[in-house]
Amino acid sequence: MSLKSVNSILGILEQEAKWQQQPFQLLLKSWGDVVGTVVAAQTRPLSIQRDVLWVATASAAWAQNLTFGRKTILLKLNQKLPMALIDIRFSTAEWKISPITPKPQTVTPQEHPSYLGARIGDFAVKTSVNNANAAFEDWARVRQERSQGLPFCPHCQCPTPPGELQRWGVCSPCAAKQSSNTF
Repeated sequence: MSLKSVNSILGILEQEAKWQQQPFQLLLKSWGDVVGTVVAAQTRPLSIQRDVLWVATASAAWAQNLTFGRKTILLKLNQKLPMALIDIRFSTAEWKISPITPKPQTVTPQEHPSYLGARIGDFAVKTSVNNANAAFEDWARVRQERSQGLPFCPHCQCPTPPGELQRWGVCSPCAAKQSSNTF
């Protein structure tokens, strides 16, 4: 029985891991290196079917431009993969379908464009308020106090948090209306 060094055993395990790794997983790992960060941001490899790589693109223009350069991309990919691809097909068909569920983004109150500062605690729920009208009047009074000194939205002239104006140029309801009208 011969004893082998830990380094030689790790080398053998590493080679076995590379051998067992799926070609598509290797492709995903090296996609950004092969096509560059700009192209990688506008594309998403979907699958390999019958030695043809299918890639979703953000637009038809990206699909067309990448189709013209697919031979160069194929050469680079085939150097990194254990199997040879014969072609690449680019399409916008599955761009909107995200294979990865997005992670929920957490935003601290201070990072939100509507943040007004340390005045968050101004309105506290009072247990002594039994009347809905009184509760509404108290809420409206606090809202009125908070809006004092705020800049106005250039579109609707409502008091608007400065962060919203910096981010969108208008208040959030106007920004939502503008974005819904562009589709």
